[in-house]
Amino acid sequence: MNSQRSTKVYADKDYRWSREKYSRPRRFLDIWSFIGGLFGSSWLNNKSWSYMGGVTEAKKATRRRSQAAWIRENLLELGPTFIKVGQLFSTRADLLPSEYVEELAKLQDKVPAFSYEKAELIIEQDLGKTVPELYRSFDPIPLAAASLGQVHRAQLHSGEEVVAKIQRPGLKQLFEIDLSILKQITRYFQDHPPDWAKGIEWVGIYEECRKILYEEIDYLSEGRNADAFRRNFRAEDWVHVPRVYWRYTSPRVLTLEYAPGIKISHNDALDAAGLDRKVIAQLGARAYLHQLLTDGFFHADPHPGNLAVSPDGALIFYDFGMMGRIQPVTRDKLMNTLFGIAQKDAERVVDSLIELGALAPAEDLGPVRRSIQYMLDHFMDKPFEEQSVDVIIDDLYEVAYGRPFRFPATFTFVMRAFSTLQSVGKGLDPDFNFMEVAKPFAIQIMADGNSVGDNGLLGELGRQAAQVSSTALGLPRRIEDALDKLERGDLRIRVRSTETDRVIRRLSGVNMGTNYTLLICTFTLSATILFVSGAKWLALIAIVAAVLGAIGLIRLLLRLDRIERMM
Repeated sequence: MNSQRSTKVYADKDYRWSREKYSRPRRFLDIWSFIGGLFGSSWLNNKSWSYMGGVTEAKKATRRRSQAAWIRENLLELGPTFIKVGQLFSTRADLLPSEYVEELAKLQDKVPAFSYEKAELIIEQDLGKTVPELYRSFDPIPLAAASLGQVHRAQLHSGEEVVAKIQRPGLKQLFEIDLSILKQITRYFQDHPPDWAKGIEWVGIYEECRKILYEEIDYLSEGRNADAFRRNFRAEDWVHVPRVYWRYTSPRVLTLEYAPGIKISHNDALDAAGLDRKVIAQLGARAYLHQLLTDGFFHADPHPGNLAVSPDGALIFYDFGMMGRIQPVTRDKLMNTLFGIAQKDAERVVDSLIELGALAPAEDLGPVRRSIQYMLDHFMDKPFEEQSVDVIIDDLYEVAYGRPFRFPATFTFVMRAFSTLQSVGKGLDPDFNFMEVAKPFAIQIMADGNSVGDNGLLGELGRQAAQVSSTALGLPRRIEDALDKLERGDLRIRVRSTETDRVIRRLSGVNMGTNYTLLICTFTLSATILFVSGAKWLALIAIVAAVLGAIGLIRLLLRLDRIERMM
């Protein structure tokens, strides 16, 4: 069995970053070469002449898919930092087109393992004892290897079976080099954004990624996450969370209880064990809703590799490096969004999204508001349990892309987890519907949110009255502030008149028509004089120029006529 696992781990592609010493000049060259190639291909994709036979939307989509696959391969070549950044960007459908999001979601970090000697050295450096002093037995061949570390099975001297998760050598140094280069890149884009990236807070996105990356390589933080997660489910016997052995844990070594199970996506093995896949799918959704709505502390990466099932049918969670937290104040704002959705009130939804920081305030939010209203009218006309999480998320991302939405990390983690759990559930049970499982939770939330004391109606009326009175009392101050800004010149007022626009457009067209007419007359007169003088070739050139001017004039008149009919 060991030889089989050895083949599995070491048969992967030997990536350059996994075997070379980390050199800042070399990393600088590799990273900027990737960025240059990315923007060069993006520039070319935006040029219509680069498409054989003319540009079409289908050809553009094919180019985007091809470029997305190229990006994924290059991120894998660039190593751990960029693998993780790519995985984070796979949640940012508010920033990237769907083709890129779908391709980055495939980004896996199964990479060659590092040697046992290096793992042994890290354990001795961090824990201050040799491997034989710490463990009765230690399997030198890892169970699994990823870009950030690898896992070895071991046994303590007390007889307890454990796994030791060991960080890849030099990983922190690599992060420091890569992140310093990425910081320069984000600052450059912040100051010189390309057309498609204008309005994006690149420095803010960098800081968010940096924070998440450093949290993932701090195994003490992961151990605390695992303990907190375990406490949250201590009353539930259908969820199992491995115990942390703190005496054998450090920033680069994490020792956990060995908790083997059947991978949640291995349907044949689940059937052979006599487990009900339909029940397992529902337990997965229940577990996540419990994390999100009850604890406010949730597993941000619940893919099939991090979920297993014990022989008695309990869910087993692994890997607590990436966790999400929802503060009570944020949950209250999310509740306000939920009420707006339930009431099909796009205005309330927009206001609550601005409070959440998921929507950037803009001068004109009319298009966003209309898009949200359309989405509410589109999917709220069906019973709650008949809704599809994937459809709702796709609609939401379609509204978000290209608009002033800037989803916080927590929000995107929730959306990705919902989508992942929906696909995992469908794999277990073709009839699975996440929304059906969520219905009791939603009913309870609405009941709690709409009740104050014993009278929900009076409570809602009280809140509405308080809101109206607060608005009324603050109105004089808001008017005074607006007048002050107007006097200082800080307030800009834009007035648009359709009739004025029509007159201005007509005057502009008349001006251009006059210019074309003058050019035609000039070239015609010049051709006549040249022909009489015997310069026939020059006269021909002048005639061609006059004809081109006439064609331009005709096109201008046709365009003006079409615009006039549309007004």
